[in-house]
Amino acid sequence: VQLQASGGGLVQPGDSLRLSCAYSGFTLSYFSIGWFRQVPGKEREGLACTAYNTESANYADSVKGRFAVSRDNAKNTVYLQMDGLKPEDTAVYFCAAGTLLLHRCTEAAAEYWGQGTQVTVSS
Repeated sequence: VQLQASGGGLVQPGDSLRLSCAYSGFTLSYFSIGWFRQVPGKEREGLACTAYNTESANYADSVKGRFAVSRDNAKNTVYLQMDGLKPEDTAVYFCAAGTLLLHRCTEAAAEYWGQGTQVTVSS
C-alpha cells in the first residue's frame, strides 16, 4: 500500500491550492481516504475523509466550506481543493487510508500514511 501527497507550496492568504494523493496497492472500495495536517507540537488533525464515492465525505469544522475532496478513479488519485487559505492553514498535509476513516476521521483510524507535503500561507 502506497500513498503520496503532493501539491503543497507557498501561497498568500485568500489563495487556493489543490493537493493530490496518489494511491496504489489496495482497492479503494474497501478503504476511505482522509486528509490530515500537522503543525509542530500538535497532533495530526483530520480535515476531510471520504468514501470511494465522493458524495460521502466528512469535513472538520475548521475547513468546512473552504476545502473539498474529489477523486479521479482512473488516475487512482484523490484531491483536496483548498480555497480561501488562511495563515493558520500552514502545516504539513498528509493523506491516509483506512477502512473506518469515513466514520472516524482521526489519526487513530488511519491505517496507511503517505509522506506529507508542506503548505505555507503567508503574505
